Amino acid sequence: MGKNRIHKLIVRAFWVSLIFCIGFSWFYMKRVIPDKLNIVAQEEEQFHFSMPFDVTLSSDSEEVVLNNGSNIPSDKIHLQVNQPFSLYSENQGSYKLGLKLFGWIQLKDIQVNVVDTKYAVPCGTPIGIYLKSDGIMVIGTGDVTKSDGMVVEPAFGVLQSGDYIEAINGTPLKDKETLMNELGKIGSSEAVLKVRRNGDTIDVKMNPTEAEDGTYKLGVWVRDDTQGIGTMTYVDMNGQFGALGHGISDSDTGNVVQITDGALYETAILGIEKGTFGKPGVMSGIIYYGPGSTLGTITANTEEGIFGNVNERFKQSMGQDAIPIGYRQDVKKGTAYIRSDVSGKVRDYEIEIQRVDYSTTHKSKGMVIKVTDPDLLALTGGIVQGMSGSPIMQDGKLIGAVTHVFIQDSTRGYGIFIENMINH
Repeated sequence: MGKNRIHKLIVRAFWVSLIFCIGFSWFYMKRVIPDKLNIVAQEEEQFHFSMPFDVTLSSDSEEVVLNNGSNIPSDKIHLQVNQPFSLYSENQGSYKLGLKLFGWIQLKDIQVNVVDTKYAVPCGTPIGIYLKSDGIMVIGTGDVTKSDGMVVEPAFGVLQSGDYIEAINGTPLKDKETLMNELGKIGSSEAVLKVRRNGDTIDVKMNPTEAEDGTYKLGVWVRDDTQGIGTMTYVDMNGQFGALGHGISDSDTGNVVQITDGALYETAILGIEKGTFGKPGVMSGIIYYGPGSTLGTITANTEEGIFGNVNERFKQSMGQDAIPIGYRQDVKKGTAYIRSDVSGKVRDYEIEIQRVDYSTTHKSKGMVIKVTDPDLLALTGGIVQGMSGSPIMQDGKLIGAVTHVFIQDSTRGYGIFIENMINH
């Protein structure tokens, strides 16, 4: 009886351990190994994923050769991923690699994109940013004091922070002024608001409230645009740019602002406040608005940055040369450089890449960097707000951009892989 019980316990422990092992492996694989890899056609690319278990890779196409030089058909090749391996392809295209645990449990497929060599100009120049929101963004609800002195909050439970009001009673809203004008026409009658919430469009009905000043209000705080200063990361050979390395979020809701369009403007940096423990530094400046100061148009605001097209004025002002784009497998720990303008001119500063996360889990936090250049440390104390987007270069390639500063240590921060910005 005792032996049977021990046997059952051993069997149960075996199955629990196996399930845990497979579950942990799946989670670890998702965390460590990216879902997509980019390699340059006719160039052998080296990879090394450190794995706690034996896993194998296999290619579904002879266009992609694992460990270049083998004469075995590629769909028969199996490699242990805890050892370095290489990928090679003659032709551009999209292919798949299969990843298996212990050689037989399918874990995931990795998409391999074989591309031509791409070039871009790493800029590092400060830019003024203006974004027009796609609809009237609701920041929050608020009180309205009526003509009789009663205080009400008519929008509470009806509208939410992060909502976008697209139209009122069928009239499209292009700005806050249009909303206020339409409320004046509607008065205390029912208003039907076309609202975009979490990707869905809904109709919301409510009656505007007459305030003590005689105007009609919904009882919401709203915003229809946003501005700021950042750093231009790159301009490619087609005049398309990427900047910041992270999206522009609303300061009140924390959500990435959904936009219709925007513009880049000239800016002048007036001063830099160094970061201290627990308080990041900040770059302050002035944006020159007006048709004579525009540098380009913004077409997208995403988690990976802002994107659009620069104009001829900006192109003519670029004094840097184009260099090859480096992909995540090109990034390694050690010395690298960031390009930024914190002293009235654009120059390169030395940094150290301390950690590299090759997974696709954190789009804007692929690497941890530390400022080591004594000149930059003297000027800024490290990374300050406004330096987001400063391009990161290593071994003659553009590999990323500065995105965040550590609040507790302004000499350190995060960087995004440049391929995440290009493939936004």
